[in-house]
Amino acid sequence: MGSQLGNTGIMLVNTLINLYLFVLMLRFLLHASRADYYNPISQAVVKATSPLVAPLQRLIRPAGPVDIATLVVALLFKALGILIICLMIFGMPPIGLLLTAALAGVVNAILKIYFFALIIMIILSWVAPQSAHPGALLVYQITEPIMAPVRRIIPPLGMIDLSPIVVFLLINVLDSFLVGSLSRAAGPLAPLI
Repeated sequence: MGSQLGNTGIMLVNTLINLYLFVLMLRFLLHASRADYYNPISQAVVKATSPLVAPLQRLIRPAGPVDIATLVVALLFKALGILIICLMIFGMPPIGLLLTAALAGVVNAILKIYFFALIIMIILSWVAPQSAHPGALLVYQITEPIMAPVRRIIPPLGMIDLSPIVVFLLINVLDSFLVGSLSRAAGPLAPLI
């Protein structure tokens, strides 16, 4: 009974860490895609992440579309989360494994955001193709920087756009090779990614 309660607590802590990491990476991608800053959802994401990101942004200014401060905060946050869980379970992990697992977690979060954004974009194109909802606009703004280059190579065939299929394949390849390699390199910390 105690072991199950401990496992549930660890799972809850890991889920909360991953949810906040998801929001941090969403902020990173909103900045990278130059999404509408005044969109209410963008404002909520900025407000939720500012306590951690704003102090570091005073030192590290965004370099064009790349918000390095948010990326550093995300890596440190994920590493700290993994460290807390490791200390609850078995003690201090090796720093190299900890940083590798944190990097895998950050890359995994970015790929998941794109994956879910593409699914939402596809559903919206069927249900509400001209939607002006703030969420729909952000989904289009986040996915367009990765969809536009693919559309230049594979133009839509009438009403059928094959570019999301290619992007899904690319996401799966990156997930398999990059996140998979980092997960294997993280060794015993892989389940916490």
